[in-house]
Amino acid sequence: MNVTIPVIETKRLILRGPEPEDYPDFKSTFTSYRARFMGGPLNAYEAWMLYAAEIGHWQIRGFGMWMIHDKLTDETYGMAGGWKPAKWPEAEIAWIIWPDKNGKGYALEATHAVRKYFYTKGGWDGAVSYIDPMNLDSIRLAERLGAKKDHDAPTIDGSDAVYRHPSPRALEGSQLAHGIEMEISHYTDPMFKPKGWALD
Repeated sequence: MNVTIPVIETKRLILRGPEPEDYPDFKSTFTSYRARFMGGPLNAYEAWMLYAAEIGHWQIRGFGMWMIHDKLTDETYGMAGGWKPAKWPEAEIAWIIWPDKNGKGYALEATHAVRKYFYTKGGWDGAVSYIDPMNLDSIRLAERLGAKKDHDAPTIDGSDAVYRHPSPRALEGSQLAHGIEMEISHYTDPMFKPKGWALD
């Protein structure tokens, strides 16, 4: 199967499939402390293997993770998309932002866009996110996206928490969907200066 990876555009971002030239940013993050909630920090070989899996996942599953690029500068900010390795109980919506790019709403903007893509064009009728219970930033982001902890859902290995996203029907035209769009519009406003705890 030869999958053509779609391109997603938002107000600030372009989401494209991972390319070889994006690897240095990926490696620096996954070999750093930032990766502690995703099985890291990884050594150089493990990081290379994971990046190869990111690219191959698209060909095997027909979906995967997009690289988040700045629309104006083409700089990469992180990744967001779908993830379902072997033995994963359900398809997951996942994200990661490079350590020096958090707190600017990029993860919210990108993840909202990829979930909308999976729901409207990918045929998904729902999704989960598997999150380390100590990863408070990701838990906050999942909750801002409307995901709720599902205590009855099977986990990956028993050490992760499962956050279930609202279904396409529950999201359509909802106050939650409007609220997410409004929050993203704040981050895209150059005059907006978030205060308090930095949120992805």
